[in-house]
Amino acid sequence: MEIETECPYCGEPITVWIDPGGGSRQRYVEDCSVCCRPIEIGARADDDGRYEVDAARDDD
Repeated sequence: MEIETECPYCGEPITVWIDPGGGSRQRYVEDCSVCCRPIEIGARADDDGRYEVDAARDDD
């Protein structure tokens, strides 16, 4: 599942991949496809199975 969010470093829109089979709460680190800095991605599903994504700086 593709979800668009914003890089917390460069502010550019990026697309991240969430695996619905990975559970209702997920956390992983992915490099920004624009500036290549590490982003901590947090995803959680609501009761309807829709995911909300948070992107945070990995150096905070």
